[in-house]
Amino acid sequence: MLSVLMLFLIPVGGGIPAGVLLARDKGLIWPVTAGLYLISDIMLALAFEPVLRLLAWVAGKVTFLARLSSRMKAAMARSQEHFGGTGAGPISLVMISFGVDPMTGRASAMAAGHGFLMGWVFAIAGDMLYYAVIAVATLNLNQYIRDPETTMWIVLAAMVIVPMIIRAFRKPQRAQPQPEVR
Repeated sequence: MLSVLMLFLIPVGGGIPAGVLLARDKGLIWPVTAGLYLISDIMLALAFEPVLRLLAWVAGKVTFLARLSSRMKAAMARSQEHFGGTGAGPISLVMISFGVDPMTGRASAMAAGHGFLMGWVFAIAGDMLYYAVIAVATLNLNQYIRDPETTMWIVLAAMVIVPMIIRAFRKPQRAQPQPEVR
C-alpha cells in the first residue's frame, strides 16, 4: 500500500494512472485505493498550508507582492465566473480544484475568506472528483489495451492534451453588458 501512496504523492496528478493500476495489481479494492488518494491529499494539505500562509503574510508586507496579490484575486474572480457565477461558493471552489489543482483551489478558498478546514474540504473534494475521472478512465482503457505501461502513458498524454484541445475550441466568454440604471 505504501508504494501506491507514494505514487499518489507525485505532483500534478501524474501518479494517478500508475497508482490505480498498481493498486489493482496488488488486489486493493477501490475504496482502499480512493482512501490512499485521500490520505495523499491530506498530506498535501498539511505540507502546503504553512507555505500558503507564509506567502499570504509576505504578500501583505511587500508593496509589490500586495499589488500582485490583488491582481491574482481579480484573476481568480474572473476564473470563478467560468465555474458558476461571480461568488466564491463551494461549487465554484470545488470546480477550480477539479480543473486546476488542489493548491490553486485552496488558494482561491483562502482568497474568498474560507479557513483552513473548509478551504481544504473544497479543494480536496475537487481533487477527489478529478481522481475518480482519471481512475475510471485508466481502468476502463486498460481493459482494452491490457498493457499497464501503455495505458498509463496514454492517460498521462490525455491529461495534458485534452485540456489544451478544449481551450482551443472554447469560445472566449464575453462579459454581458449591464443595463444602464437611470
